Amino acid sequence: MCGIIALLLHDRTSHVNQSLFDGLTVLQHRGQDATGIVTADNRRLHLRKSNGLVKDVFQTHHMTELRGNVGLGHVRYPTAGSSSCAEAQPLYTNYPFGICVAHNGNLTNTEELEGLVRDGMMRHVNTESDSELLLNIFAESMADQAKKAAASGGSSGDALADSIGKEEVFAAITKVLTTCKGGYAGIYLINGIGLVAFRDPHGIRPIVLGTRESADGGKDYVLASESVAIDTLGFNLERDVMPSEAIFLDMRSGECHTHQCLPDLTPDSLSPCIFEYVYFARPDSIMDGVSVYETRLKMGEKLAHKIERVYPDHDIDVVIPIPDTSRTSALQAAYILGRPFREGFIKNRYIARTFIMPGQTARKKSVRLKLNTIKSEFAGRNVLLVDDSIVRGTTAREIVQMARDAGAKKVYFTSAAPPIRYPNIYGIDIPTRHELVAYERDEADVARHIGCEWVVYQDLDDLVDSVASFATEERPLPRFDTSCFSGEYVTGERIGDAYFERLHEKRNDDAKQAKEGKASMKGGKTKREDEPLGQSSNDGCEPIVNAQA
Repeated sequence: MCGIIALLLHDRTSHVNQSLFDGLTVLQHRGQDATGIVTADNRRLHLRKSNGLVKDVFQTHHMTELRGNVGLGHVRYPTAGSSSCAEAQPLYTNYPFGICVAHNGNLTNTEELEGLVRDGMMRHVNTESDSELLLNIFAESMADQAKKAAASGGSSGDALADSIGKEEVFAAITKVLTTCKGGYAGIYLINGIGLVAFRDPHGIRPIVLGTRESADGGKDYVLASESVAIDTLGFNLERDVMPSEAIFLDMRSGECHTHQCLPDLTPDSLSPCIFEYVYFARPDSIMDGVSVYETRLKMGEKLAHKIERVYPDHDIDVVIPIPDTSRTSALQAAYILGRPFREGFIKNRYIARTFIMPGQTARKKSVRLKLNTIKSEFAGRNVLLVDDSIVRGTTAREIVQMARDAGAKKVYFTSAAPPIRYPNIYGIDIPTRHELVAYERDEADVARHIGCEWVVYQDLDDLVDSVASFATEERPLPRFDTSCFSGEYVTGERIGDAYFERLHEKRNDDAKQAKEGKASMKGGKTKREDEPLGQSSNDGCEPIVNAQA
């Protein structure tokens, strides 16, 4: 899962660097592995990217070099490829014009696309990242459009770039959408031309558009994974990018153009990932017209009603959330159950989110670093712990034991999401069924595995209703991607396909640890040891050094 953001400011003397930094900071929850920013100024691109958090990767001397009124930013957690700095985004290719991409999601036909890019387009693929495929497919299509423009107009160089209009850009995006299968949203920066955002034909991954009036009387634009970034930067949320839609922000004219690239799609093709509402998105975001906060309240309400149905004589004394995502649902569940809501766990905010930490060993070790108990809230009580979901069960088992160590008499565990029994193939790191605690286990089995008295999961129908009930008549949400709960994939894959065999081989924990070990053997260098500080390598990467800017 990743976060993306792009800005075009109407005032050509202004700079987007600080706004991109601020926007990426509020999107940091979507990925803590790597981050990057690219800006454009007078037909020159300025790139900085590296492994690490936003606040660590961008020092003062980097920010001063990121000049220009248009730019693109990314925060990354690797669900495809590796954790190498070379795969940090934005990715760049110099032909044609100079194009960069920031991408959120996952492609499911990568083997086919690799053959197309390598053999059909004669382009070199240098990483395992599917984002590189997205970049090259768009670049090749833009090159075809440029050749047609050159043949008809005879222009070349900067004049050729100036001749590229919205029709050529939309034709190139249409090629991407008809060629690439999966769940994805992305933004391209085309040097000297503009920004173009796009969303997959099912709208699985989110992206929104915002605007504001600029000081010089024009209009500024922002595109981002979540509306919280738009709010933070002082823009007005306009709307979500629709499935298979492209939005082109022309940096030459400052105009915004939109186009439905696949007009034959039916209105119910929109199938947003429901796990965004459960876990990934910030509660203050609006996604596809629906407040994430409101949906989590509803999840807590429905979860409490299920507990009352299944255990009408429950002896719960107190409701305690597992911070932070589950807090909203736990608060509403406590209200419905008529039991006090208490903060029993205190979170260390400087530890990465355990669900998306690479490697089971690191994930398990981090739980007690991440959380500490307030023992007085547990001592002698029957506690109901509320979490947003239970994925591998590693975190849940450690948390249950922590509650017991703090003096809890009985420990009950609930999940605002249904049992996760299937891999997610659209950009969330749920790669293999065998690593999921609910795989071939019922609720009683899961309770025994994590060491609590009982477990209650949300029903899938209730989860869907928790989100769909807040949609409007003008913008209904009749369908969601619920694949990790239901095993039904909106792009047509079926459990048992060869695709899932390859996915398991590449992304199970053993494979990840082997890849991390291999990277360590290489030394993890991102620039020459004798390269002076402040002089970036060709890919924009350099070590993070505590030094004066």
